Amino acid sequence: MGSMASLKDNPFLLILILCSFILYAHSQSSNSCDSPLNLVNPLPFDTSSLQCLLVWPAQSFVLRYGQASPNVWSFVLSAPNPNSYVAMGFSPDGQMVGSSAVVGWVEADGTLNIKRYYLGGQSSDAVTLDSSDSRLKISNSSIQLVQNQIYMAFQVTSDKPTTNLLYSFGPRGRLPASSSYTLVEHQERISLALDYTTGQFVSTQKTAEASLRRSHGILNMLGWGILLPIGVMVARYMRQWDPIWFYSHVAIQSCGFVLGVIGVICGFVLQNRLKTPVKRHKGIGVFILVLGCLQVIAFLARPDKTSKVRKYWNWYHFIVGRVLIFAAAVNVFYGIHLGKAGAGWNAGFASVLVLFFIITLILELRACMRK
Repeated sequence: MGSMASLKDNPFLLILILCSFILYAHSQSSNSCDSPLNLVNPLPFDTSSLQCLLVWPAQSFVLRYGQASPNVWSFVLSAPNPNSYVAMGFSPDGQMVGSSAVVGWVEADGTLNIKRYYLGGQSSDAVTLDSSDSRLKISNSSIQLVQNQIYMAFQVTSDKPTTNLLYSFGPRGRLPASSSYTLVEHQERISLALDYTTGQFVSTQKTAEASLRRSHGILNMLGWGILLPIGVMVARYMRQWDPIWFYSHVAIQSCGFVLGVIGVICGFVLQNRLKTPVKRHKGIGVFILVLGCLQVIAFLARPDKTSKVRKYWNWYHFIVGRVLIFAAAVNVFYGIHLGKAGAGWNAGFASVLVLFFIITLILELRACMRK
């Protein structure tokens, strides 16, 4: 009540708050299809009849486009200045590699840059300045900064540009090097397929790839991360039920191994399709697969219980199995992080591991009390 009274007593403060709110609302709506294209400097081509689309709502990317002549298309991409680069790519197949991109950014001293790049690979060295018109012929390119919004304008000479368009922005605070104009890896990107006639666009992140990603995660989590620890607990705490414990242990570990192998294969296929650099995750996965294969070989070649080397075989089987389970748990969490699956997946898998720990602790205490 006191704050309301102070506003009534001080009309200048109320006016100031209202003006601030209006300015904030204007800044939030300035980069939308509802607002006119008000640029500081006029463009060398007509923008009055351009079609407008909000192509990336999460990042407020707005694309205006139109056909200027039978073989010339006009584009104006606007986005909030991320204190890095903003890019729009033209891809032959929806993938980053092999595409051409128009990239713009504002340097710390206010200098505006707009360049054309060819994305020849995943590394920064493979992303190079492109001077070849055979891939993407660009003309009348310009860039402007208006109310902290970057506007990249250019024309493409083509009967019909590719429908697969990429949008991205770089990590905040990291601008391309002024000497070589080297681009760092994007912070986020999306890939869309645009129908130039209707203005409709859809994500080219195919449902099959999303399903493959989910299958890869679930199979590896269930196989390496859940079934194998259960099999270990069966072998350690159910020895009194012989030979049921042995056959149960073999059956559970076999199911976990088969599911894990299928999950690894799904990961190889997914990585090949997406061309995503996941060397560390892939390396740990291959390490886990090798350990799993060694355990299978050790089981097939296990010595008799009366053999003198059986003791050393037991040590080997014990150590390799524990290392495999630990590496699998680490890689599952790392895979959830890479796939941006969310906190729910982390919490779910962590809850399973906590449950396993509690059960193991209870059974260990019970075994100690029996002894």
